[in-house]
Amino acid sequence: MRVLLYTGKGGVGKTSISAATAVRCAELGYRTAVVSTDPAHSLGDSFDRPIGSQLTELAPNLWGQEIDLLTQMDQYWGKVQAYLNAVFMWQGMDSMVAEETAILPGMDELASLMQITSMAESGNYDVIIIDAAPTGSTLQLLSFPDIARWYIEKIFPFQRKTIQLARPVMKRMTDMPLPDEDVFDSIAELVDFLERMSRLLSDGTKSSMRVVLNPEKMVVKEAQRAYTYLNLYGYSVDAVICNRVFPRTLTDGYFDTWKSAQAQNLQLVHECFQPLPIFEIPLFEQEVLGLPMLAHMAETVFGANPVRGGHGDPTHRFYEGKPQDIFRRNGQYVLSLSLPLVARDEIELNRSVVDELVIRIGNWKRNVSLPTGLARLDISGAKYEEDRLNIFFDATDTREISEEELRSKRWENLKSRFRGT
Repeated sequence: MRVLLYTGKGGVGKTSISAATAVRCAELGYRTAVVSTDPAHSLGDSFDRPIGSQLTELAPNLWGQEIDLLTQMDQYWGKVQAYLNAVFMWQGMDSMVAEETAILPGMDELASLMQITSMAESGNYDVIIIDAAPTGSTLQLLSFPDIARWYIEKIFPFQRKTIQLARPVMKRMTDMPLPDEDVFDSIAELVDFLERMSRLLSDGTKSSMRVVLNPEKMVVKEAQRAYTYLNLYGYSVDAVICNRVFPRTLTDGYFDTWKSAQAQNLQLVHECFQPLPIFEIPLFEQEVLGLPMLAHMAETVFGANPVRGGHGDPTHRFYEGKPQDIFRRNGQYVLSLSLPLVARDEIELNRSVVDELVIRIGNWKRNVSLPTGLARLDISGAKYEEDRLNIFFDATDTREISEEELRSKRWENLKSRFRGT
């Protein structure tokens, strides 16, 4: 079973490539489901037919769904939400406002993930393809299991024991609604769901993240940051899809400046994402709508004459391993990059901006976006270890931060970096 998630900045073509991948997988005989987690659904537009909140058969072996977040939240969070709603109304809040307030931040992301996990565990599908929301929302979605699990494990068990002990006394002293055992059982079930969800998405043999971008500098930079955080969270990225590249046959002088800019940005894409495979999709002569055009896009990306389990199969893991990793060792933070067979005569490290590192080795260059936890630290050295370039950051110039604490800052980093996307 494979889960393929496509993410990227809004408008780069995630929905089209997700739908095209689904069409190719279905053609190969895989039982394929393609689902949209973007509140502004456009999956139905891509297939040029309506797709609702329930799984809809689109072709042999192919089903589509635009996830209804309200329905999913009611299914997985309904009892807890009803209790919170009662508490807010008891405090005098208007019923409509209370109902909206009871929807905690991030619950829409959680509902999407739980639906995908349920589909994966059902055994009804060989491939699940996720047409994700724009980058910021996707990273919030992928980081939510850790954030929610910490809160639920650390806070709610304490509250459950407290309520159990204090319930008889509190009932005599106040008419405030108290959570019953069903509420706490729902929370315990949610914790178990989060564990299964996290295992599924972080297992590189089952799940792969794929970054979709256009050859535009702002888009590439955002994709670069997304790629850094996906690695920080431990999610496996196995490919980059570069969409809407001007074809070489385009000779109209009007596009000369655009073609020159794209050529530079394509070079930047290779600098940012190597050694990942980069698939280029040309700017087609018409919109990618309907099964024939989606099949044409799939052929352009994955090749003609596909073979299940071999050539042209989108479920293939296009890159195995971890091209980028961040960990703590001997009091230092280490940014580890996979750089096999690279000339090692000279290493030059520079920061083009505060949170971006430029690595030069001879004529080779790579741009790396740094998470906030590393961007504020000084580089103390670098060396090769088993075909990986390890860059060491000195943690002694600031307070000691554990690896767990470094990762716990992910939520704040995301909100600051991707606000407004």
